[in-house]
Amino acid sequence: MNLAMTSAPWLAALFAILLILAALEDLWRLKISNWICGAIIVAAFVAVILAGPVAQLWQNVAVFAGLLAVGTPLFAYGKMGGGDVKLFAATGLWFDLAGAGRMIVAVMIAGGFVAMFVLMLRVIKWSQEARENFAILRPRGGIPYGVAIAVGALGTLAVGRG
Repeated sequence: MNLAMTSAPWLAALFAILLILAALEDLWRLKISNWICGAIIVAAFVAVILAGPVAQLWQNVAVFAGLLAVGTPLFAYGKMGGGDVKLFAATGLWFDLAGAGRMIVAVMIAGGFVAMFVLMLRVIKWSQEARENFAILRPRGGIPYGVAIAVGALGTLAVGRG
């Protein structure tokens, strides 16, 4: 069940706003607050409650668990941030298996573009103040993968609604 497609418009809008907030925070601090990930999960549960019992809901839980299971070792080995893993899994809760496949591919493509963009930004000679205020400008800093997750998920929803 694709929750963002079948839920009330205000819930889908809340989901989109929370993804945008996560992306902005990740751009600025290279961190994603737990409250954003938690709010995405709570909103998904509200969407499920409003939709009523649906047999296909196991798919959403499987996507959530799968993304968390794959992301946790990536975090443990330093390949992905903890906030990114939590955001990706929480976002996956909104998608069934078919939608999740499209969303994951979109996130991976967006992640490549985000990485290239950030690396290009780091080539520019920024002031010390700019590097201190924006974590993505620091040499050898992380990549704000929350941006890719938000872009991929929102892009998947936009294409699905069209």
